[in-house]
Amino acid sequence: MTGRRTRLGDWGETMAARFLARRGYEVLARKWRCAAGEIDIVARHDGDLVFVEVRTRRGRDPGMAAESITNAKRARLMALADAFLAAHDLPSNTPWRIDVVAISVGLRAQEVSIEHIPYAVEEA
Repeated sequence: MTGRRTRLGDWGETMAARFLARRGYEVLARKWRCAAGEIDIVARHDGDLVFVEVRTRRGRDPGMAAESITNAKRARLMALADAFLAAHDLPSNTPWRIDVVAISVGLRAQEVSIEHIPYAVEEA
């Protein structure tokens, strides 16, 4: 990722974490990494672990974020969720889900749209 895209992605993850926290989510980790990859945000909400994929785009409809997740990315996110449970010795029946937070930034920085899509990624 280029420097500009990395900065935009980092900014988006910060905005997403704040957005979720204001809605009662407890942010447990950001940029959690393992051999399989990275989870943008790990949070807890209403007893569930919530793994959050953040999609930040310039000038695009935030509604396209969930559709932008390929089958390969979907499989990777599922594997990452399993890896997180294993790394933290959590039982396999721990309730969890994968959400998407889509952030669209307009031409001016104040033009920001945030959309939270719970259960955006499910097993095929």
